[in-house]
Amino acid sequence: MEQRVMGQRGVAVMIGITTAILAAAALQLASGIFAPVAFALFIMALVWPLQKSLQRVLPQLLALFITLAVTIVVLLGLVSLTVWGFGRAAQWLIANAARFQTLYMQGAGWLEGHGLYAAGTFVETFNVGWLIRFFQGVAARVNGMLGFSVVTAIFVMLGLLEVDVMRRKLAGAEAGEAGHSLLRASEEIARKFRRYMVVRTAMSFFTGLAIWAFAATAGLDLAFAWGVIAFVMNYIPFIGPLVATLLPTLFAVVQFESWQMAVAVFAGMNVIQFFSGSYIEPRIAGKALAMSPFIVLLSVFFWAFMWGLPGAFIGVPLVIAALVVCDQHDSSRWVARLLSGQAPAKD
Repeated sequence: MEQRVMGQRGVAVMIGITTAILAAAALQLASGIFAPVAFALFIMALVWPLQKSLQRVLPQLLALFITLAVTIVVLLGLVSLTVWGFGRAAQWLIANAARFQTLYMQGAGWLEGHGLYAAGTFVETFNVGWLIRFFQGVAARVNGMLGFSVVTAIFVMLGLLEVDVMRRKLAGAEAGEAGHSLLRASEEIARKFRRYMVVRTAMSFFTGLAIWAFAATAGLDLAFAWGVIAFVMNYIPFIGPLVATLLPTLFAVVQFESWQMAVAVFAGMNVIQFFSGSYIEPRIAGKALAMSPFIVLLSVFFWAFMWGLPGAFIGVPLVIAALVVCDQHDSSRWVARLLSGQAPAKD
């Protein structure tokens, strides 16, 4: 009897793993549909309070138009800042390409002089051409998101028109307890999304301001551009701060021609990122947004692999939504507690 139960559990586990793999494959293959829908739901959760407030004094279509206009302006502002910041860095890079290449060759010569002959291969791979292609790739990705943004905007527009109708259906008697549970979960998810973005925006602004001030004090070229890049990249946990720290460090090596100064820039910027992300942000976010750092990192890489740049941005909110859903049911509440960043309650 016991062996039969164990066998059934094994079959259930295998079915669950297979289902998860097939679901992940479907999400990736149909990313052109699922990614804009997920992004649209995320934006709807953020802007719905504005839409709801406007509808109290304005016709629904006019309130929708104003809400969409505000949303588009904010998104275009973030995209413009991203393009401007990386564009400034790319211009500086092209103007100083010879200095970059000379520095790489000197470094390779020093390494080979100490018996590290693999440095030649490193120079062939990681040279100024690689850096130029990196900046070109960033610009191409940002420009390539135009189609994604149009599809997302259409979903947002249609979704905002349906929010009130859907809410009344879920709150009605016909939906039953399942509808009420889904409504509670949706409201809690939306509330946490808004708090997440408020905290993330505040920390991004603080980080960008601190990076700009530090770079200007250190005499680093493009100080304001590095602050802008730190601001926009901080919306992507782990990956964004890493990029915003490594690039100025690399440029500092070329500008000052001193590895000591580069180390100082790298250390100073990492102190800022650590203080912002590991000390201030958890205290502002509180327990409501607590998540395991491992899960945060995994979610960023997983959704970046699935949906690219939009996935990296929305990865953490998707995990927040999943944890809220798990917390709504007794059978899965342990999952939400396990993956949260909160310490277990003491007996």
